[in-house]
Amino acid sequence: MQAETLYASSYSPDPRSAVDVLAFVLTPASAFAVGGDAEELAAVVELLGEAKSVAIQRWLDLRISPLQN
Repeated sequence: MQAETLYASSYSPDPRSAVDVLAFVLTPASAFAVGGDAEELAAVVELLGEAKSVAIQRWLDLRISPLQN
């Protein structure tokens, strides 16, 4: 079975934007697993946990880097 695209956007979040990073971090996992079962939601939660940590770390690195130069 091939996945159906429910929504598509050319929007690309800016890793330097606190608003973009915060919006991603605060978005619940259920928004990324719409219509999925408990197993799919658990997989999304696991993947998002790491992705959200990376997004925060990248934002911090981008904020601190100019201050150190």
